Amino acid sequence: MGEGADDGAIAPDAAAERTAALRAEIAHHDERYYALDEPEIADAEYDALLRELREIEAERPDLLTEDSPTRRPGGRPVSSFAPVGHRVPMLSLDNAFSTEELAAWAERIARLVPDPVAFVAEPKLDGLAVSLLYEAGRLVTGATRGDGVTGEDVTANLRTIGAIPQRLAGAVPDLIEVRGEVFMPLASFEDLNRRQGEAGERLFANARNAAAGSLRQKDPRVTAGRELAFYAYQTGAEAGGPELDTHVDTLAWLTALGFPVNPRIEAIADLGGVQEFCSRMLADRHGLGYEIDGVVVKVDSLAQRAEMGATARAPRWAIAYKFPPEERTTVLRDIAVSIGRTGRATPFAVLEPVLVGGVTVGMATLHNEDDVARKDVRPGDTVIVRRAGDVIPEVVGPVVARRPRGTRKWRFPKVCPECAEPLVRVEGEANHHCVNSDCPAQRVQRLVHWASRGALDIEGLGEERVRQFVEAGLLVDAADVYDLTVERLLPLERIGERSAQLLVAAVAASREQPLWRVLVGLGINHVGPTAARALARSFADLDAIVAADEEALTAIDGIGPTIAQSLRGWVAVDRNRRLLDRLAEAGLHLTGEESVDAGDEDDALTGLTFVLTGTLTGRTRDEAAAAIAARGGKVTSSVSKRTSFVVAGTDPGSKLAKAESLGVPVLDEAGLEALLAGDAPVSRP
Repeated sequence: MGEGADDGAIAPDAAAERTAALRAEIAHHDERYYALDEPEIADAEYDALLRELREIEAERPDLLTEDSPTRRPGGRPVSSFAPVGHRVPMLSLDNAFSTEELAAWAERIARLVPDPVAFVAEPKLDGLAVSLLYEAGRLVTGATRGDGVTGEDVTANLRTIGAIPQRLAGAVPDLIEVRGEVFMPLASFEDLNRRQGEAGERLFANARNAAAGSLRQKDPRVTAGRELAFYAYQTGAEAGGPELDTHVDTLAWLTALGFPVNPRIEAIADLGGVQEFCSRMLADRHGLGYEIDGVVVKVDSLAQRAEMGATARAPRWAIAYKFPPEERTTVLRDIAVSIGRTGRATPFAVLEPVLVGGVTVGMATLHNEDDVARKDVRPGDTVIVRRAGDVIPEVVGPVVARRPRGTRKWRFPKVCPECAEPLVRVEGEANHHCVNSDCPAQRVQRLVHWASRGALDIEGLGEERVRQFVEAGLLVDAADVYDLTVERLLPLERIGERSAQLLVAAVAASREQPLWRVLVGLGINHVGPTAARALARSFADLDAIVAADEEALTAIDGIGPTIAQSLRGWVAVDRNRRLLDRLAEAGLHLTGEESVDAGDEDDALTGLTFVLTGTLTGRTRDEAAAAIAARGGKVTSSVSKRTSFVVAGTDPGSKLAKAESLGVPVLDEAGLEALLAGDAPVSRP
């Protein structure tokens, strides 16, 4: 690992220096995380520092000291709150980052006891550990973990959390200390950040920071307004309670006393079951309604726990299995703007590449000008990047404490980066648009859309090829696609005879696509697959659609005034009319009767209930609701367990978080269009 070491070990001087540097860095991040609730790095990066230190100390025991971060729980009490000494230390947990490490832990503890070991597994909540002390059944003190020995007195704030009982039920013990996690449900987190943004106050980077910051408010009324939740997970000091044999018995007793216990906790017989539980939690993590970053695995038998004991930092009988990180920090190199086929200008972050959720991320969306301003991210910032559940990576926010001096707020450009024509933001809208319909970027994206799977479905004509053909002067609009020949393609770089033949064949096959796909491919604003199908069913051919006035168009089910006005505006442009003539000359199918797919049904969504949230780009929410209703579905305003799908556009609100908490399937706009078009199977409850 270090220079001058033949066997790969760190050289003595280098090891000592690195150990000191790691301890100082970990202490700094402990302060930011536990005391200030303003972390500068993601959890995965902190874990990596701690892991490196532990490996060096294992290799060089002479460097291990009693005050090393590897030998004590993280954090320390904050001076603004009164200190509270824990009767039994609140220890941290050791971590496992792979199934192999989890199996190695299970083997170690099995050697410590004679009998087989059974386990209890629970989602590892990403919140704040607290201790609740009850005397004669009444809550007397509530404290944070702090450094594990001394915490902070936050009793008044904990009393505002409705899930925490003020008095215990049933036969109460003389004294009991209950430990658990205070956390913020995702729906509450979304609502809090919405209110923070409206008030012009800073947004919280994640639900954990929001929960910690809320619990440490000097005014309990502020805490009361933050909708915190609580789950109990074990006991500490006890006096006068029943004799219990297992952790499962302990959780049942806590439930009887009136404490909420996570219903996802399971008793598991063996390691195989533990690994299956971990896999299931990883798959379900976005449907729980709260943040988790892993699974806590504990030995069930209390007698076996006593035999196994603990180190100075963590019990031997428990471990945290950590999931792959979904948040990382990296440097924001620049903020650039991309131009879509409709001229929409979308800012995006150009990042120092970083591995997030198993994927290397170099760019991330920033949505629009308001999103950049609300997050106040600036080129040069260290930023938190999140990629949760296979969604497009996004920048959560900056690490302000690491902001370089002299950075300035980013301003939306006034001209298009592709054609230098003005970028215009219409009053009342969130997005800017390039006003130049001949913009090269728009031209490329219109052609990419024409060839896409949802439109003409031309295999082999993706964005890279389209750009190459545009730069070579072969393509200007969709009609030019039908002039491509093998002879014209062969002189281009990276085009062999076989690939040219396949592409020309795919272009020829697209001539047989139905009229509704042609309408989609034209990229007319608000004319998606559902509207296109309705038009193709209602008119004899494309000429009849072009000739129809707004009254005739709006008489069709699923075609509202917005779609009709957009369609009439598009066909009124001479260039667009010329394009249609050229497409007809190219031999495309432009008749209505042939465009109706066999078996197309108007009631495909009968019995399904939808909730719409966020901004849709292809149609208004009213038009989306009408399209759903036209196929037998129902649109409601609130999410419940009976909701079939939540459709989430850009900037979705708390309805998305509630859907995730209830396990309701979520569709993006493309998913909705595929469902409406019959291109995706309908899963019914």
